[in-house]
Amino acid sequence: MQEAIILVGGKGTRLRPLTNHTPKPLLNVAGSSFIRHQIAKLMDAGVEHVVFATSYLASLFEEEFKDFSQDLEISYAVESVPLGTGGAIRNAGRMLRGSADAPVLILNGDILSGLDLRDVLEQHAAREADVTLHLTRVADPRAFGLVPTDDAGRVLSFLEKPKTPEECVTDQINAGCYVFRRAVLDAIPADREVSVEQETFPELVAQGRRVFGHTTQDYWRDLGTPLAFVHGSADLVTGKVTSPLVERSTEALIHPTATVDPTARITGGSTIGPHTVIGPRVVVDRSILGGSVTVAEGARIHESVVDHDSSIGGESFLREAVVGCHAQIGPENELPAQLRLSCGIRIPAQGVRVSGTAAACLTAH
Repeated sequence: MQEAIILVGGKGTRLRPLTNHTPKPLLNVAGSSFIRHQIAKLMDAGVEHVVFATSYLASLFEEEFKDFSQDLEISYAVESVPLGTGGAIRNAGRMLRGSADAPVLILNGDILSGLDLRDVLEQHAAREADVTLHLTRVADPRAFGLVPTDDAGRVLSFLEKPKTPEECVTDQINAGCYVFRRAVLDAIPADREVSVEQETFPELVAQGRRVFGHTTQDYWRDLGTPLAFVHGSADLVTGKVTSPLVERSTEALIHPTATVDPTARITGGSTIGPHTVIGPRVVVDRSILGGSVTVAEGARIHESVVDHDSSIGGESFLREAVVGCHAQIGPENELPAQLRLSCGIRIPAQGVRVSGTAAACLTAH
């Protein structure tokens, strides 16, 4: 039986307010919760049992999959106290059924990747590895820890984020997908918080264990920030990266119950949720609109997320914005880039503008 663990315990603070009520892996990406895209990919790789390593809003994962009827068994390992990435893996490992030598796939719950999981499993077996890490190459590695390997792919060390060009000894970084030999996973301490990146992996290399990198240049994106989140969703819709849940590439994924005026333009891999209403001359580009959103005439929404049951007034302009659920944005607002609006907020007409307005002042002078 091929088994896997998905790490889904984080609070997703960089995606607030979207994650105030929904764990990051359960947010909608290209028409489905992101974790369902991961589950579909694991099933394509032959996984028959998956363990969710949960913590934040843990019960919502069971709610999401309560009616899941496909040929996959799902278990839930809940952390009562923070255990770190290594501790979360060890805690979830208690629910595995495989032998000591069985391979265990482990995925971070916020990484969108084009990696062929069957390929990395085959490489792990061929090298008789204790751990295999998916490594990806990035143009600027200074924001990441570095993972240099030798000519055979064996990991030499785990380096902290480089501070100078001379410290950039490789462009390879940890891509958030691992294969553990079950016995190695079971040896992670269970009685304290453990970082797999800063403790487990470096210790295994220091012990001379067989730790290998599987380096590819496949699509890879961390969905942890709002802009990365909308870009990842758009890339799934347009086919830049594939998912078994997205049947064909397109310019927009519009729910059948949504209403879109013929003069509106929905482009760039945007996703429009159920019962959402898009008015005349609206432009939605590379954005995610949740269910029951209303967008009035002439509004423009670029690279933004509008959560469910919110409304955007006529002639308003959003760029790289995040609008929480049940928000009301009045007409002729201009939301500056990277603005985040809390759930339930009310902004009157022309309440937020980058450019000036000729509207009369209502205050007596």
